[in-house]
Amino acid sequence: MEYTKFEIARLIGARALQIKMGAPVLIDIPSGVNRPLDIAKQELEKDVLPITVKRKEPR
Repeated sequence: MEYTKFEIARLIGARALQIKMGAPVLIDIPSGVNRPLDIAKQELEKDVLPITVKRKEPR
């Protein structure tokens, strides 16, 4: 699924908050990466985010 830049920002922000609050990380974290925002970006790139996007159908 192609996401808009607004959806990407919302997905990364929501997932980073989840990680910061203690949610399990779904990827192997490379050395040197420890910020929740960076981890969330990598999860999005690897398409493993546990978040879905609902869109309204155009009329």
